[in-house]
Amino acid sequence: MPTALTAVVLLTISNAFMTFAWYGHLKYPRSAMWVAILASWGIALLEYCFQVPANRIGNAGGLSASQLKIMQEVITLVVFCVFASTWLGEKITWNYYVGFGCVLLGVFFVYYKW
Repeated sequence: MPTALTAVVLLTISNAFMTFAWYGHLKYPRSAMWVAILASWGIALLEYCFQVPANRIGNAGGLSASQLKIMQEVITLVVFCVFASTWLGEKITWNYYVGFGCVLLGVFFVYYKW
C-alpha cells in the first residue's frame, strides 16, 4: 500500500475513534460526567494508536506536517458528517457543505506545487 494511502487509512480509523471520544457521549446526556470522561479517554487512547503511526508513516513517505494536518482536517470533516447524521441524527445542511468546500480549497493551496 502506498505511503500516502496508508496514512489516509490510519487517519480515518483514528478520526473515527476520536469523533466517538469527543462527541459519542452526547447521545447519553443522563450519564454521569465522570463516566463520559473516562470512556472518552479510553477511546482516545485507541485513537492515538492509529494517529501516531499515520503521521510517522506519512512523514517518512514525504508528506510535510502541514500536508498531514490538512489531510487530517478533511478526514475529520468527512468522518464527523457521517457520525453526526448517523449516530446523533443531525441533518447536514447546505452551509456545512459550503464550509467543507472552503476547507477543500485550503487543501488545494497546501498541496499545489507553487
